[in-house]
Amino acid sequence: MQAATILRNSLMAAGLLVLVSSCDKKRVFDEYKSLDGKWKKNDTISFSFEQKDTVSKYNLFINVRNNNSYPYNNLFLIVQLQQPDTKLVKVDTLEYPMANPDGSLMGEGFTDIKESKLWYKENVKFPKPGKYTVSIQHAVRKGGEVPGVEELDGVTDVGFRIESIE
Repeated sequence: MQAATILRNSLMAAGLLVLVSSCDKKRVFDEYKSLDGKWKKNDTISFSFEQKDTVSKYNLFINVRNNNSYPYNNLFLIVQLQQPDTKLVKVDTLEYPMANPDGSLMGEGFTDIKESKLWYKENVKFPKPGKYTVSIQHAVRKGGEVPGVEELDGVTDVGFRIESIE
């Protein structure tokens, strides 16, 4: 009897996993790097992925999970995209709102952890097949100060996502 219960529970878990993963048909790449609630100024978070398709178009996102310790209304990021087998790097400095006018965090989630799916690039065609690398650093500064914030509190995870648009 106990073996039958274990088998039934295992089959239910496997079915649930297939159901949940099949709902995300646009996902081509989706990976997160965990932080200890602080993102240090000099910590670069990198994601590498193989891209074979040079014809289709994709949308690229940066995902940020933060908690109520995040002290700012916005987030500044420096994002680099390196193509395969070259030193060619495209660098973007991006700004994203992270809080509503009342100070509450934007993003999805029911607890004090909010996840923000931030647009990076839209309708991207990868020019050549091979290994690409995306590197992300924060560039947050306190108002009126030149040096950047050494430790950005409240950031728990940073992710990178590629979605098919076709």
